[in-house]
Amino acid sequence: MIKIPEPDGTLTAYQPSGEPRSFTPDSTAFSGRSVLAPAHVVGDPLAPNEPFGPPLGPPPPQSLDWDATLAFRRHLWAHGFTVAEALDTAHRGAGLDWGTAAELIRRSGAEARAVGGRLAAAVWTDQLDPFAEHSIDDVKKSYLEQLEVVEEAGATAIIQASAALAQAARTPEEYAGVYATLLEQTSRPAVLHWLLPEWVPSHTGYWGHAGAEEATQAFIDLIAAHRDRIDGVKVAPLSAEAEVALRRRLPEGVRFYTGDYDTYTDLIAGDEQGHSDALSPVFDLIAPVAAEAFRTLDRGDEQGFRARLDATLELSGHVFEGPGRSTLFFKTGLVFLAWLAGHADHFRMVWAEQGARSVPHLAKAYRLADELGLFADPALAEHRIKQFLAVSGVEQ
Repeated sequence: MIKIPEPDGTLTAYQPSGEPRSFTPDSTAFSGRSVLAPAHVVGDPLAPNEPFGPPLGPPPPQSLDWDATLAFRRHLWAHGFTVAEALDTAHRGAGLDWGTAAELIRRSGAEARAVGGRLAAAVWTDQLDPFAEHSIDDVKKSYLEQLEVVEEAGATAIIQASAALAQAARTPEEYAGVYATLLEQTSRPAVLHWLLPEWVPSHTGYWGHAGAEEATQAFIDLIAAHRDRIDGVKVAPLSAEAEVALRRRLPEGVRFYTGDYDTYTDLIAGDEQGHSDALSPVFDLIAPVAAEAFRTLDRGDEQGFRARLDATLELSGHVFEGPGRSTLFFKTGLVFLAWLAGHADHFRMVWAEQGARSVPHLAKAYRLADELGLFADPALAEHRIKQFLAVSGVEQ
C-alpha cells in the first residue's frame, strides 16, 4: 500500500497493480501512420546543472547522462517509433545549448545506425544570440550549419520556425528564399515545424504576413512549391477543428503531424477525408501502450486502436497540464516516470527541472501510469515512488 498525497494535503491509500501488462517489442515501422516521438534527456547527476547559472552571467552548458539518455532512445526504437531528436522535449532552448544538442544528434545518429532505428532531428538557429539583431544571411548560415549536422547523422530534418528569422525577414519572398535554400540541401523530405504566436510571440508576422489567414496561405504556397522536398508539417497550437481544416488544405501526400495532447486519438484515427500522423512527446510517455495501439490500427481494428489510445488520455492530460496547454514542465513527468520504470537510475534533469512539479502531481502521474500497466517492473516502480515520497516528507 502507498500513501499518495493529494493537492489538498490529505493522503489516499493506493494499492499498486502488482502485475505488468505484457508488451512485445517490435522495431518495425508502423504501416498505417508515421509516428515521431520526441525523446527526453537525463541530466548528469554529478554535474553542476544549476537552473540559472552565475548571478550576473548566462547559465553554464548543461551536462547529460549519456548512458541513460541514449538507452531511452533504444527503448523507443524497440517499439517501432521514429525518434525526433533535439526538440523542446530534450530541453532545446531551455537549458540545452547548440553544442550539446549537436552532440546529442551525432550520438543518436550513431545509435540509430547500430540498431536500425529511424531518426529525425531539429534544425534551428539557436546558436545565435537571442538578444542581438541578425541579418538574413546570419540566419541562413545558422540553419545550414545545423542542417549539416542533421544530414551527417542520417536524420530527417525537422526545420523549426526561427525567432531570428522573424526579426530579420520583412517580406514573404525573404522567408521563401531561406526555406528554399534549406530544402535544396536536404537529402530526404523534411518536416516543417511552425509554432504560432499564441505560443511564441516572437513569431508574429511569420511568413511575412501579420494576418493569420495570409500567413497560412503563404505557408501552403511554400509547401506546394517544394512538394517533393517536404514529408509533412507540424503547426501548433491549433484546436482539433482548426487542425483538420488545415490538414485538408495541404497538397496531396503532405502529412500533418499532430502534437495534440488531449484529442490525439480522434485526429490520428481520422475521418473519410484523411488523418493526422503524429509528432508528439506524448509517445515518450506512453510508448508501449501506444505502439500496441498503432499495431492494432495496422491490422485494421480502429475500434481496438481507439480503446487502447483513449486509455492514455487521462495520464497525458495530467502530465501536460498547464496554462494554455503550453506548459514548460511536462518534461519533469516524462523523466520521473522513466526513472520509476527503470530506464535511468536517478531522477536528475537539465536546469534542475526535477523540482518543477509538485509532489502530489508526480504521485498522481505514478498512479495513472501504474493503472495503465506501463511499468515492466511494478515492484521497482513501487520501491522508487516510496523512496521519492519518503524524502519528500510523506512517510510510508
